[in-house]
Amino acid sequence: MFKDLFKGARAPLSEWSLSEAEQQVLGTFPSREDVAVQLASATTWMPLSLAQARLVVLHMRPRRMALGTVFIQEGDATNTGLMFFVLSGEVIIEAVEYTRDDPMTVTVLGPGSMLGELALLDGSPRSASCTAGAELCCVTLDRPGLQALLAEQPEIGARLVMAMAMRMAERLRDNTVKLKKYVQLTRMLQDELEHRKLRTR
Repeated sequence: MFKDLFKGARAPLSEWSLSEAEQQVLGTFPSREDVAVQLASATTWMPLSLAQARLVVLHMRPRRMALGTVFIQEGDATNTGLMFFVLSGEVIIEAVEYTRDDPMTVTVLGPGSMLGELALLDGSPRSASCTAGAELCCVTLDRPGLQALLAEQPEIGARLVMAMAMRMAERLRDNTVKLKKYVQLTRMLQDELEHRKLRTR
């Protein structure tokens, strides 16, 4: 079955079923087979086989973005039904809610990263802004695509959701470590201020 779907190592761009305008925007874009290989290698915590990744990719759409493009806006509660999987380029994750004139960079992510999966799963407002830090090549999965995958291939859909959950857990642990360091630093500063007050009395 898969041999018929993906003959050869590289599938032609036409297999993405793109309009002429989309092809002009995308230019040379990785084939579905290439995307499946990258997706399979990126889901190490809850592995997808190459055959399973190919079925996931059938529900995805290619997208290319120029440097500086803000494609996820913090606080956006209307455009939550889309997840991004980065193929090449880098993404700057920023917190802008309280410092819109001087956003704080939270982290920078590269190929193999998943973005926007939390909002895709629960429909909550976007928790951070995402900006293309270089020309960005990615594929997207929307909520209807995820629902179709879960209905058609429940085991594969469940594995993908678990991979997304593992990524979110990894980021949560990382944020917990950062929070602990922040608390320690705050306590050190408070102690220093208290000592200075005592010395000046």
